[in-house]
Amino acid sequence: MEKLRRVLSGQDDEEQGLTSQALDTSSLSFSTRLKWFAICFASGVVFSILGTGLLWLPGGLKLFAVFYTFGNIAALASTCFLMGPMKQLKKMFEATRLLATIVMILCLIFTLCAALWWHKKGLALLFCILQFLSMTWYSLSYIPFARDAVIKCCSSLIS
Repeated sequence: MEKLRRVLSGQDDEEQGLTSQALDTSSLSFSTRLKWFAICFASGVVFSILGTGLLWLPGGLKLFAVFYTFGNIAALASTCFLMGPMKQLKKMFEATRLLATIVMILCLIFTLCAALWWHKKGLALLFCILQFLSMTWYSLSYIPFARDAVIKCCSSLIS
């Protein structure tokens, strides 16, 4: 359908750059995109659960931080198969979710830095918690009025 829309609007494939053609998911069938989304998302969930299991082993906090972060990255990357990487990046950096995206990316980076280079286990755990909260807030931005509902719920609990 998208290719038909491009041809009808005067933009055929020859006018697209090579990078744009390579990153365009419309060349994949819907079932293929759905399969790869499921594989990538499931691997992200498995990484996160495996990381949580490793948390309880001696010295497993570092492995937890790494596996949990890679799980979140895989789950986030899975949506690229549904909408395409460029569209995903454009949506991530829209004004409504810009702050959530920046905080989420920083938490992903700082979690890995704290676990692998700084060797600060408490800081890595803190960044994992912040990573969970920022991923949740980012995900809620795709559901209409979800953030408003969460804000109202939390404010009613506080007051």
